[in-house]
Amino acid sequence: MFAGCAHDVASNPDVVYLNGKIITADKDFSIAQAVAIRNGQFVAVGTNDAVRRLAAAQTPVVDLQGRTVVPGLLDSHTHMDGAGTVETTAQVIKANTVAQAQSIIAEFIRAKKIPAGQWVQTSRWHPPSQLKEQRYLTRQELDAVAPDHPVYVQTVGHFAMANSKALAAAGITKQTPDPVGGRIHRDADGEPTGVLESAATALVEKIIPPPSFEQRVTQNIAAQRVYNRSGITSTVVAGLDEEQIRAYFTVAERGQSTVRAGMFWRFQAADSKEFESRLKAAKFKDNQGNDWARLAGIKLISDGGMTLKSAYIRSNYANEPNNHGMVAVDPDTYVRNVRLANQYGWRVHTHAVGDAAVDLTLKAYAAADADRSLRGRRFSVVHGSLIAPDQIEKAKSLSVRVDAQNAFMWDKAGTVERYMGRLLAHRAVPTRRLVDVLGIEGTAAGTDNEVNLLNPFVGMYLMVTRKDPRGVVYGADQKVSREEALRLYTHAGAYLTFEEKRKGSIEVGKLADMVVLSDDYLSVAEEKIKDITVLETIVGGNSVYRAVQ
Repeated sequence: MFAGCAHDVASNPDVVYLNGKIITADKDFSIAQAVAIRNGQFVAVGTNDAVRRLAAAQTPVVDLQGRTVVPGLLDSHTHMDGAGTVETTAQVIKANTVAQAQSIIAEFIRAKKIPAGQWVQTSRWHPPSQLKEQRYLTRQELDAVAPDHPVYVQTVGHFAMANSKALAAAGITKQTPDPVGGRIHRDADGEPTGVLESAATALVEKIIPPPSFEQRVTQNIAAQRVYNRSGITSTVVAGLDEEQIRAYFTVAERGQSTVRAGMFWRFQAADSKEFESRLKAAKFKDNQGNDWARLAGIKLISDGGMTLKSAYIRSNYANEPNNHGMVAVDPDTYVRNVRLANQYGWRVHTHAVGDAAVDLTLKAYAAADADRSLRGRRFSVVHGSLIAPDQIEKAKSLSVRVDAQNAFMWDKAGTVERYMGRLLAHRAVPTRRLVDVLGIEGTAAGTDNEVNLLNPFVGMYLMVTRKDPRGVVYGADQKVSREEALRLYTHAGAYLTFEEKRKGSIEVGKLADMVVLSDDYLSVAEEKIKDITVLETIVGGNSVYRAVQ
């Protein structure tokens, strides 16, 4: 097989790669031996002999030595900026007990010589599944190791912990009412425990001094380099304010981007009037951008998460007949906001984990569709972890995507089963059904990193086997093939940003993003898929990561 453009375009390439097993992920899932790259695009894909003939005497030639190459990997749902904050946050992600978490925070304050009164923040993590105690830390436990600092401990985005100084700074007392869509957890005496849920986290977050713009830029660059090490060449960053969006554009303008980012705009609004005002004053437009940074719609939230007991579900949580989770918004306001976003030309992506939350989301989308058709607009249900078969059919009828993350069923699968029961755990993230009904282009693979492990080969292993680290299989009937898993991690996500003709496969005319692997993804033993590592990541024809060998 050989494909190329006219000779005057494909000749004199900037670089040629030969002697590989190149999984193109094109429509035929073709295997090539070689590629030629010029001006950041593939100009030839085919046999060694055919591609070698295009090289001039001075053209660099890279011998892949039989290594397997796949298209650049696309994680369709991340919070990438967090990967750039390793040096500025206490890495409680490493803790296995409450005592270890306390020790990490105390050591971070000591090692960084953080002055009394200065805020201390942490990495994202998930205490209920990560800690031996299977719970969150209290303000008293945080006070014990940080009595002189306001401390804010992030988790997976819907829960947080704050010590007494942080609560005091935010004005949170026994008398503070729960905000709409949130909860201040309290002890038997009504005093705040330090645990904040959903909208209540904003009470503290809004008073934490933000990083400077240049600090954001530095963190953004560092985060992109971390993603390159996992073979990620594109991602969709699921929720950024306008200053964060500006940082992505600035990194791109300075020529320092190594990950192509689609960006969801997210902002807080007290009601629909304020929501509309924000739309009118928006600094950016949907789909504005280039190959490195592009707006991809607005993100809204309708519920919490499976591992937080806050996903809003039709049934109930295990052994809790009256617990259906919680809706994170006023339903009527949410529907109005979806309609407003649609009217102002923004597509909407709604975080909806539980099936009851998906009901609300699809109701809002149907209302918006009556105002202005959603067909071809690529609105999406984000997560949709417990989406039911009837809802997948409804999504298809509305031309709505479902962007799921199998990664939640890796190290958190046991917690999902413990909280939600075995039936719902086996129903979670129905990849086979999503692909069968919506097609590869109607869904994609992501991790929600930092919430979950970034490693895309663990994600592919999960989709192919449905096994968690203990070897427990959840939803065996929802397995997909290796080919489908790779497609979900490559060109499927490109549909979310209307870039399927630009990236996602190794074909002439597409962006030259590809990854060299340690093993053959197609033939390695099934159990070894998760152990594949990245040897080199190439973005736009440039090597942005190379493993030390």
